[in-house]
Amino acid sequence: MWLSFLLLLAFTVLGCSVNMAGAGKADKGSTAADKTNTDNMLRFSISYPTTIASGYPSRVDLQNEKWIKKQEELFNVYMDTRVVEDVKMGHMFAGGSLPDVVGAIGTPSNPSMSGSVEAGLFQPLTQLLKEHVPDLYHYVPEAAWDAVTLNGEIYGLPGFLSNPSRRATFIRMDLLKKTGKEVPRTIEEFVDVLRAFKTIGVQHPYAMRENFKYADIVLGAFDVLPYRDQFTVIDGEVVPKFFQTDKMMQALQTLKDMYDEGLIAKDFATLTASDFFNNIESGNAAIWSQNAVALTGFSNNIRQVEPAAEVRIIPSPIGPDGEGGYFYYSPVVTSFYINKNVEEERVIAILKFFEWQALSEEAQLFYTFGVEGETYAVNDDGSIDYYGAPKTRSGWQEESWRSGVLWAVRDMTMNRLLYETTEDGRQIMQAFDSILQHEGRGGIGFYPELETITAYPELAFPQQDVGPSFIIDNMVQMVYGARPIADWPKVLEEYRARGGDEIIQEATTRYFNEEGTIHLQEQRLRP
Repeated sequence: MWLSFLLLLAFTVLGCSVNMAGAGKADKGSTAADKTNTDNMLRFSISYPTTIASGYPSRVDLQNEKWIKKQEELFNVYMDTRVVEDVKMGHMFAGGSLPDVVGAIGTPSNPSMSGSVEAGLFQPLTQLLKEHVPDLYHYVPEAAWDAVTLNGEIYGLPGFLSNPSRRATFIRMDLLKKTGKEVPRTIEEFVDVLRAFKTIGVQHPYAMRENFKYADIVLGAFDVLPYRDQFTVIDGEVVPKFFQTDKMMQALQTLKDMYDEGLIAKDFATLTASDFFNNIESGNAAIWSQNAVALTGFSNNIRQVEPAAEVRIIPSPIGPDGEGGYFYYSPVVTSFYINKNVEEERVIAILKFFEWQALSEEAQLFYTFGVEGETYAVNDDGSIDYYGAPKTRSGWQEESWRSGVLWAVRDMTMNRLLYETTEDGRQIMQAFDSILQHEGRGGIGFYPELETITAYPELAFPQQDVGPSFIIDNMVQMVYGARPIADWPKVLEEYRARGGDEIIQEATTRYFNEEGTIHLQEQRLRP
């Protein structure tokens, strides 16, 4: 999944041109040479996180890898680099020999961090950030800093999302034109359009998959997404949003109607991610849900089988409250921590390295396009010809390594410099700026995660966007008609009896005591 995310971030097109006037927040008056003393090279060891062992880093000698060497040259630094699988980070901590900088997926509460921040293995950075890299400190949103804060101290340097609304509703506009319908705005219009798609012979009017993952457009419309950061306050208790009984039953009835009418796959509960993408990219789906950055990939792949296909991102259908969209992601994608044994002088130099990554035009050009004269050229008018854009899968993996992994501390929402180069890229930027910015469902979450959840696996959230198995199983039964939707209040009673009462009690206490709670609707974190 992480590699897929990086590949989406790193999409490229051959022969593209962009003018540096749109480079964004780069500090055009500085270069890497200004950041550190060239007579005193910065040296540190670092581990980058991954979710899979295969891929580009596994095929190269990291100590001599060309993009690492160029990064070292630009900043006058030597980096002893390794890549560690998220599931194997516990072995690294148990071994007792940590690199100077440790990268992790997510925040300090990620299980892979093994309580290492709480155990005092890393340095508090708040004061050093404010004193020595104030531009970096002010560049990163408060919500992202707070997500990597423990007991009032910042410990992590985040790869963050300035816009946590990332998922979008995709539609085949060419098929919509055949139906004679308009783009749907409400959930009722959405279902009506699906019926029209079925009438013209579309096999999957709305593409579904197991666990309602990337198949939750209806749940978003009714604001009952059953996810980790989707708690809300009801009658003085902090509960998961699926405790909104009436809304949940309306959502389930809508899904059941879609199922009964053949608007979603009859076997949706067992369709894998591969099945889901195959159904879409074979041209057999009309509407689906996915991260907005996937627009280019979908457009290119579907056009291979249907050259006239026109894929677009549209506003998500709204529910009874006039809102819609998908869940807000956590503000932090990855984070990097500095070993407590690193002396202060080197800590400051490492912070300046990450500031260079996040803010300088030099770094933005390097991580986006590579090396001038080798992979891109600057034209007389300041525009850039990116002639080294990858053509093969291995090339994409290599570029995603440079632009997605090595570029560690930055706004990971999207790469505007790259997206400006293509029509699909400009559509993605427009989708973020004019659609996603105005939709999405926030909620209350907990960082670190609620402790009581670990005692009740069937009530836990396996992923940020996957509901508890007990809840998902009952939802599926109701959509299939194996259990009456009217039984939803009984499901909630069973949830409480199975350990949910303890989860709700801890959530309520922590929220009202402001202990590590996050409220993404307000785009800020509580202390």
